[in-house]
Amino acid sequence: MTILVTGATGNIGRRVVDGLVGAGQRVRVMVRDPRTARLPQGVESVHGDFTRPDTWPAALKGAERVYVFPYAYYAPESAGLGFVEQAATAGVRRFVVHSAAAAGFTPSNDQSALGRHLEEERQAHRGLELMVEATGREWTHVRPGLLAVNALGWAEQIRAERRVRAPYGRSGYPLVHEADVADVAVEALITDKHLGAAYTITGPAKVTQIEQAAAIGAAIATEVRFEELTPAQARAQWLSEGYPPEIADWMIELSADAVDGPGVLPPTGTYEEIIGRPPRTFVQWAADHAGDFLGEAA
Repeated sequence: MTILVTGATGNIGRRVVDGLVGAGQRVRVMVRDPRTARLPQGVESVHGDFTRPDTWPAALKGAERVYVFPYAYYAPESAGLGFVEQAATAGVRRFVVHSAAAAGFTPSNDQSALGRHLEEERQAHRGLELMVEATGREWTHVRPGLLAVNALGWAEQIRAERRVRAPYGRSGYPLVHEADVADVAVEALITDKHLGAAYTITGPAKVTQIEQAAAIGAAIATEVRFEELTPAQARAQWLSEGYPPEIADWMIELSADAVDGPGVLPPTGTYEEIIGRPPRTFVQWAADHAGDFLGEAA
Protein backbone atom coordinates (compact mmCIF):
# COMPACT_ATOMS: atom_id res chain seq x y z
CA MET A 1 0.00 0.00 0.00
CA THR A 2 1.36 3.41 -0.99
CA ILE A 3 0.47 6.42 1.14
CA LEU A 4 0.88 9.82 -0.53
CA VAL A 5 1.71 12.77 1.73
CA THR A 6 1.16 16.30 0.45
CA GLY A 7 2.61 19.27 2.32
CA ALA A 8 5.41 16.90 3.31
CA THR A 9 8.05 19.57 3.95
CA GLY A 10 5.92 21.58 6.39
CA ASN A 11 6.00 21.49 10.18
CA ILE A 12 3.31 18.82 10.39
CA GLY A 13 3.73 17.07 7.05
CA ARG A 14 7.32 16.08 7.67
CA ARG A 15 6.33 14.56 11.00
CA VAL A 16 3.57 12.62 9.26
CA VAL A 17 6.20 11.22 6.90
CA ASP A 18 8.45 10.27 9.83
CA GLY A 19 5.56 8.57 11.63
CA LEU A 20 4.53 6.57 8.59
CA VAL A 21 8.11 5.46 7.92
CA GLY A 22 8.47 4.48 11.57
CA ALA A 23 5.32 2.37 11.21
CA GLY A 24 6.82 0.52 8.26
CA GLN A 25 4.59 2.07 5.59
CA ARG A 26 5.45 2.68 1.94
CA VAL A 27 5.49 6.48 1.64
CA ARG A 28 5.48 8.81 -1.33
CA VAL A 29 5.63 12.58 -1.03
CA MET A 30 4.46 15.21 -3.50
CA VAL A 31 6.93 18.10 -3.44
CA ARG A 32 7.75 20.94 -5.77
CA ASP A 33 11.46 20.09 -5.95
CA PRO A 34 12.38 16.49 -5.10
CA ARG A 35 16.08 17.37 -5.38
CA THR A 36 16.02 19.66 -2.34
CA ALA A 37 13.52 17.81 -0.14
CA ARG A 38 15.21 16.27 2.91
CA LEU A 39 13.40 13.00 3.49
CA PRO A 40 13.93 9.77 5.44
CA GLN A 41 15.58 6.82 3.74
CA GLY A 42 13.26 4.91 1.46
CA VAL A 43 10.67 7.65 0.91
CA GLU A 44 9.70 8.09 -2.74
CA SER A 45 9.75 11.72 -3.82
CA VAL A 46 7.67 12.86 -6.80
CA HIS A 47 7.43 16.30 -8.35
CA GLY A 48 3.97 17.74 -7.82
CA ASP A 49 2.45 21.18 -7.42
CA PHE A 50 -1.13 22.02 -6.42
CA THR A 51 -1.06 24.89 -8.93
CA ARG A 52 -0.13 22.56 -11.82
CA PRO A 53 -2.72 19.84 -12.52
CA ASP A 54 -0.41 18.25 -15.10
CA THR A 55 1.87 17.13 -12.23
CA TRP A 56 -0.83 15.33 -10.25
CA PRO A 57 -1.13 12.02 -12.16
CA ALA A 58 2.46 10.98 -11.44
CA ALA A 59 2.05 11.73 -7.73
CA LEU A 60 -1.30 9.92 -7.51
CA LYS A 61 -0.46 6.84 -9.58
CA GLY A 62 -0.89 3.76 -7.41
CA ALA A 63 -1.57 5.71 -4.21
CA GLU A 64 -4.28 4.17 -2.04
CA ARG A 65 -4.34 6.68 0.82
CA VAL A 66 -3.57 10.41 0.83
CA TYR A 67 -2.79 12.97 3.49
CA VAL A 68 -4.37 16.09 2.00
CA PHE A 69 -2.90 19.50 2.73
CA PRO A 70 -5.28 22.52 2.69
CA TYR A 71 -3.79 23.94 -0.52
CA ALA A 72 -5.79 21.25 -2.33
CA TYR A 73 -8.88 23.40 -1.73
CA TYR A 74 -7.48 26.11 -3.99
CA ALA A 75 -6.05 23.78 -6.65
CA PRO A 76 -7.29 24.57 -10.18
CA GLU A 77 -9.38 22.10 -12.09
CA SER A 78 -7.98 19.93 -14.86
CA ALA A 79 -10.43 18.49 -17.38
CA GLY A 80 -13.20 19.21 -14.89
CA LEU A 81 -11.49 17.57 -11.93
CA GLY A 82 -9.82 19.24 -8.96
CA PHE A 83 -7.05 17.52 -7.00
CA VAL A 84 -9.38 15.64 -4.67
CA GLU A 85 -11.66 14.44 -7.45
CA GLN A 86 -8.71 13.43 -9.60
CA ALA A 87 -7.24 11.52 -6.66
CA ALA A 88 -10.47 9.57 -6.23
CA THR A 89 -10.60 8.85 -9.96
CA ALA A 90 -6.98 7.63 -9.80
CA GLY A 91 -7.92 5.04 -7.19
CA VAL A 92 -7.34 6.69 -3.82
CA ARG A 93 -9.55 4.92 -1.30
CA ARG A 94 -8.89 6.99 1.83
CA PHE A 95 -8.31 10.67 2.52
CA VAL A 96 -7.00 12.09 5.77
CA VAL A 97 -7.58 15.84 5.62
CA HIS A 98 -5.30 18.36 7.29
CA SER A 99 -8.09 20.74 8.29
CA ALA A 100 -8.50 23.23 11.14
CA ALA A 101 -10.59 23.62 14.26
CA ALA A 102 -12.49 26.43 12.54
CA ALA A 103 -14.09 23.85 10.22
CA GLY A 104 -16.22 22.73 13.15
CA PHE A 105 -17.37 26.20 14.16
CA THR A 106 -20.94 27.40 13.66
CA PRO A 107 -21.35 29.75 10.68
CA SER A 108 -21.17 33.35 11.86
CA ASN A 109 -22.15 36.82 10.66
CA ASP A 110 -19.77 38.46 13.17
CA GLN A 111 -18.21 41.39 11.29
CA SER A 112 -15.30 41.97 13.67
CA ALA A 113 -11.81 41.26 12.29
CA LEU A 114 -11.69 38.06 14.35
CA GLY A 115 -15.19 37.01 13.33
CA ARG A 116 -14.53 37.56 9.63
CA HIS A 117 -11.23 35.68 9.78
CA LEU A 118 -12.73 32.70 11.59
CA GLU A 119 -15.60 32.52 9.12
CA GLU A 120 -13.17 32.61 6.18
CA GLU A 121 -11.16 29.83 7.83
CA ARG A 122 -14.31 27.82 8.49
CA GLN A 123 -15.49 28.08 4.89
CA ALA A 124 -12.12 27.15 3.38
CA HIS A 125 -11.37 24.16 5.60
CA ARG A 126 -14.93 22.88 5.67
CA GLY A 127 -14.97 23.33 1.91
CA LEU A 128 -12.04 20.94 1.54
CA GLU A 129 -13.68 18.46 3.90
CA LEU A 130 -16.88 18.54 1.86
CA MET A 131 -14.92 17.96 -1.35
CA VAL A 132 -13.45 14.82 0.18
CA GLU A 133 -16.76 13.59 1.58
CA ALA A 134 -18.40 14.05 -1.83
CA THR A 135 -16.04 11.48 -3.39
CA GLY A 136 -17.69 8.66 -1.46
CA ARG A 137 -14.27 7.40 -0.33
CA GLU A 138 -13.13 6.80 3.24
CA TRP A 139 -12.19 9.94 5.15
CA THR A 140 -10.99 11.36 8.45
CA HIS A 141 -10.65 15.07 9.20
CA VAL A 142 -7.86 16.21 11.54
CA ARG A 143 -8.63 19.69 12.88
CA PRO A 144 -5.78 21.26 14.85
CA GLY A 145 -6.39 24.32 16.96
CA LEU A 146 -3.84 27.12 17.24
CA LEU A 147 -0.38 25.67 16.74
CA ALA A 148 2.46 26.21 19.19
CA VAL A 149 4.75 26.65 16.21
CA ASN A 150 3.24 30.11 15.72
CA ALA A 151 5.48 31.18 18.62
CA LEU A 152 8.38 30.95 16.18
CA GLY A 153 7.20 34.39 15.07
CA TRP A 154 9.00 35.64 18.17
CA ALA A 155 12.27 33.87 17.34
CA GLU A 156 14.04 36.84 15.77
CA GLN A 157 13.34 39.24 18.62
CA ILE A 158 14.20 36.59 21.22
CA ARG A 159 17.51 35.86 19.50
CA ALA A 160 18.35 39.56 19.23
CA GLU A 161 16.88 41.04 22.42
CA ARG A 162 15.85 38.17 24.71
CA ARG A 163 12.38 39.63 24.99
CA VAL A 164 8.89 39.32 23.56
CA ARG A 165 6.84 42.43 22.76
CA ALA A 166 3.10 41.79 22.35
CA PRO A 167 -0.31 42.93 23.64
CA TYR A 168 -2.43 41.12 26.23
CA GLY A 169 0.18 39.10 28.10
CA ARG A 170 -2.47 37.14 30.02
CA SER A 171 -4.05 36.01 26.78
CA GLY A 172 -3.49 32.45 25.66
CA TYR A 173 -4.83 29.30 24.04
CA PRO A 174 -4.27 25.54 24.44
CA LEU A 175 -1.53 25.56 21.82
CA VAL A 176 -0.99 22.22 20.13
CA HIS A 177 2.39 20.67 19.37
CA GLU A 178 2.68 19.86 15.66
CA ALA A 179 3.86 16.35 16.60
CA ASP A 180 0.47 15.67 18.23
CA VAL A 181 -1.35 16.60 15.04
CA ALA A 182 0.94 14.30 13.05
CA ASP A 183 0.39 11.43 15.49
CA VAL A 184 -3.37 11.58 14.95
CA ALA A 185 -2.97 11.85 11.17
CA VAL A 186 -0.71 8.78 11.08
CA GLU A 187 -3.15 6.82 13.22
CA ALA A 188 -5.98 7.70 10.84
CA LEU A 189 -3.92 6.77 7.79
CA ILE A 190 -2.79 3.33 8.91
CA THR A 191 -5.71 2.03 11.00
CA ASP A 192 -9.43 1.61 10.31
CA LYS A 193 -10.54 2.98 13.68
CA HIS A 194 -11.28 6.56 12.66
CA LEU A 195 -13.25 6.42 9.44
CA GLY A 196 -15.85 9.17 9.15
CA ALA A 197 -14.53 11.05 12.19
CA ALA A 198 -13.61 14.72 12.56
CA TYR A 199 -11.13 15.35 15.37
CA THR A 200 -10.34 18.72 16.95
CA ILE A 201 -6.84 18.54 18.45
CA THR A 202 -5.53 21.04 21.04
CA GLY A 203 -2.84 21.22 23.65
CA PRO A 204 -3.62 20.18 27.24
CA ALA A 205 -4.28 23.64 28.72
CA LYS A 206 -4.35 27.34 28.03
CA VAL A 207 -0.85 28.86 28.00
CA THR A 208 -0.66 32.63 28.35
CA GLN A 209 1.80 34.64 26.32
CA ILE A 210 3.70 35.47 29.50
CA GLU A 211 3.95 31.74 30.26
CA GLN A 212 5.07 31.03 26.69
CA ALA A 213 7.92 33.53 26.99
CA ALA A 214 8.97 32.01 30.32
CA ALA A 215 8.91 28.48 28.88
CA ILE A 216 11.06 29.52 25.93
CA GLY A 217 13.48 31.20 28.32
CA ALA A 218 13.74 28.02 30.40
CA ALA A 219 14.34 25.99 27.23
CA ILE A 220 17.29 28.19 26.20
CA ALA A 221 18.51 28.75 29.78
CA THR A 222 18.14 32.51 29.47
CA GLU A 223 15.50 34.86 30.82
CA VAL A 224 13.09 36.01 28.13
CA ARG A 225 11.25 39.14 29.26
CA PHE A 226 7.67 39.82 28.24
CA GLU A 227 7.04 43.47 27.40
CA GLU A 228 3.35 44.21 27.15
CA LEU A 229 2.30 46.58 24.38
CA THR A 230 -0.94 48.49 24.16
CA PRO A 231 -3.14 47.39 21.25
CA ALA A 232 -2.25 50.62 19.42
CA GLN A 233 1.49 50.02 19.90
CA ALA A 234 1.16 46.42 18.73
CA ARG A 235 -0.81 47.42 15.65
CA ALA A 236 1.77 50.06 14.73
CA GLN A 237 4.59 47.57 15.18
CA TRP A 238 2.92 44.90 13.04
CA LEU A 239 2.07 47.39 10.30
CA SER A 240 5.72 48.52 10.26
CA GLU A 241 6.72 44.87 9.84
CA GLY A 242 4.53 44.58 6.76
CA TYR A 243 1.38 42.94 8.11
CA PRO A 244 -1.81 44.00 6.29
CA PRO A 245 -4.13 46.10 8.49
CA GLU A 246 -6.84 43.41 8.57
CA ILE A 247 -4.34 40.81 9.81
CA ALA A 248 -3.03 43.16 12.49
CA ASP A 249 -6.59 43.81 13.65
CA TRP A 250 -7.33 40.06 13.70
CA MET A 251 -4.21 39.34 15.77
CA ILE A 252 -5.17 41.97 18.34
CA GLU A 253 -8.75 40.71 18.61
CA LEU A 254 -7.60 37.08 18.84
CA SER A 255 -5.38 37.96 21.79
CA ALA A 256 -8.04 40.06 23.50
CA ASP A 257 -10.56 37.23 23.10
CA ALA A 258 -8.64 34.90 25.41
CA VAL A 259 -7.53 37.12 28.28
CA ASP A 260 -10.03 35.97 30.91
CA GLY A 261 -11.14 32.64 29.48
CA PRO A 262 -10.39 29.94 26.92
CA GLY A 263 -11.24 32.13 23.94
CA VAL A 264 -12.75 30.65 20.81
CA LEU A 265 -11.31 27.19 21.45
CA PRO A 266 -11.11 25.49 24.87
CA PRO A 267 -8.89 22.43 25.39
CA THR A 268 -10.11 19.08 24.11
CA GLY A 269 -9.20 15.59 25.33
CA THR A 270 -9.18 14.17 21.82
CA TYR A 271 -5.47 13.45 21.54
CA GLU A 272 -5.38 11.34 24.70
CA GLU A 273 -8.53 9.47 23.65
CA ILE A 274 -6.96 8.51 20.32
CA ILE A 275 -3.29 8.03 21.19
CA GLY A 276 -3.60 6.90 24.80
CA ARG A 277 -1.29 9.46 26.43
CA PRO A 278 -1.57 13.14 27.36
CA PRO A 279 -0.85 15.73 24.67
CA ARG A 280 2.55 17.40 24.67
CA THR A 281 2.81 20.59 26.70
CA PHE A 282 4.06 23.97 25.53
CA VAL A 283 7.07 23.45 27.81
CA GLN A 284 7.95 20.35 25.80
CA TRP A 285 7.38 22.21 22.54
CA ALA A 286 9.75 24.98 23.67
CA ALA A 287 12.41 22.41 24.57
CA ASP A 288 11.99 20.72 21.19
CA HIS A 289 12.47 24.07 19.43
CA ALA A 290 15.17 25.59 21.63
CA GLY A 291 17.55 25.72 18.69
CA ASP A 292 15.15 27.98 16.79
CA PHE A 293 15.37 30.57 19.56
CA LEU A 294 19.14 30.40 19.88
CA GLY A 295 21.58 31.92 17.44
CA GLU A 296 24.51 34.26 17.25
CA ALA A 297 23.16 36.16 20.24
CA ALA A 298 23.16 33.01 22.38
